Amino acid sequence: MESLFSPIMKKFEGYTIGKMLRFLDDPEIISFAGGLPSSDVFPLDLIRRAAEKSLQKDWKESLQYSPIPGEKALIEAIIDYLKKDDIHIGPENIVITTSGQHGLDLVGRLFLNPQDIIVTDLPTFGGALAAFELEDAEYLALDIEEDGSNVEGMGAGIEDLLKQGKQPKFIYVVPDFQNPSGITMSLKKRLALLDLSKKCHLPIVEDSPYRDLRYKGEQIPSIYSLDDNQGNVIGVYTFSKILCPGLRVGFNIGPPEVINKLHFIKSANILNTPKLNQDICTAFLREYDLDAHFRMARQYYSEKLGFFLGAMQGHFPESLGVRWTRPEGGLFLWITTPEEINTKELFYRAIKEKVAFVPGEVFYPENARRYNTMRINFSYPSKEQIEKGVERLAAVIKNYPAATKR
Repeated sequence: MESLFSPIMKKFEGYTIGKMLRFLDDPEIISFAGGLPSSDVFPLDLIRRAAEKSLQKDWKESLQYSPIPGEKALIEAIIDYLKKDDIHIGPENIVITTSGQHGLDLVGRLFLNPQDIIVTDLPTFGGALAAFELEDAEYLALDIEEDGSNVEGMGAGIEDLLKQGKQPKFIYVVPDFQNPSGITMSLKKRLALLDLSKKCHLPIVEDSPYRDLRYKGEQIPSIYSLDDNQGNVIGVYTFSKILCPGLRVGFNIGPPEVINKLHFIKSANILNTPKLNQDICTAFLREYDLDAHFRMARQYYSEKLGFFLGAMQGHFPESLGVRWTRPEGGLFLWITTPEEINTKELFYRAIKEKVAFVPGEVFYPENARRYNTMRINFSYPSKEQIEKGVERLAAVIKNYPAATKR
């Protein structure tokens, strides 16, 4: 049967994440690998009450198909929710999705033909790469800097492509606490990126799953709000990190001509987002004390992050040559090892010592792979697991022999 598979599937035959997930079933493994929020911050009582309320009101309707664009009540709640972020939109600017990953898939299907070019950072979100590579995309990708995207380099690269008669399709960024690096884009660079977008007539896809999870520092305006509804930005959001991932609900925002097309694509690939789950999200936005919830979540994750950074400081002496980011929010930090360490090979050594991470190569396009980086999730493991896991990881790196990069 494999001979009948589409050619694009050949790109995923050695899909690293899929192969590595098999090793994480061992309950003795301390995993820093997943992008999991902690279940300790899930508002279980609200979810239970909201589900019961929806079913008691009209269980037949709650368990039926829902409108393709999304439930009206949820769309209206999102419109009000975004006002706090200085985003002012109407129902024509929203489509409800089944999570941020689905939102990225919709964007890829709308814009991309085989070999179309996306402008992005190195590294960047592996899920976005997977979604866009299903459309056989190519990349103009530049190393992310301490304050976010290399906007000047992006501009030069886009200009060079245009001279070759190649029109990139969009710029993809995660400005807040980027997955995987944890880096946040400065206001100066957000404005510069928006100027570049307008100059090159190139939309920005702004992925914002962690925006509400800032633990220190001042919130920076979103690129969408800075654009002031001029139609240059498509926002991708999810409830997975601020509520819980099991509901699989998110939303995209953008100009009506984009949203109308996304409605059609959604109707073709999933048809609708479950109404019951949308009702729970509506209750979260309308009936829950969001400020109290976010304060609790931020405090919880901030303590986890501080503890993780302290463990890193304690177990990784400078002589190891290992560097890591110190994010102000989100769920991840990024580790860079000496060049001679291949973190894909290191992963299998780490598994034997009962600790796991995600090798950095999955966050780079195929033609720009790096092999001496790793992503760490600090939000899910307990403090006890963090201490033990960091100690194990340090030991694995200390004992790693020089290896040729693959």
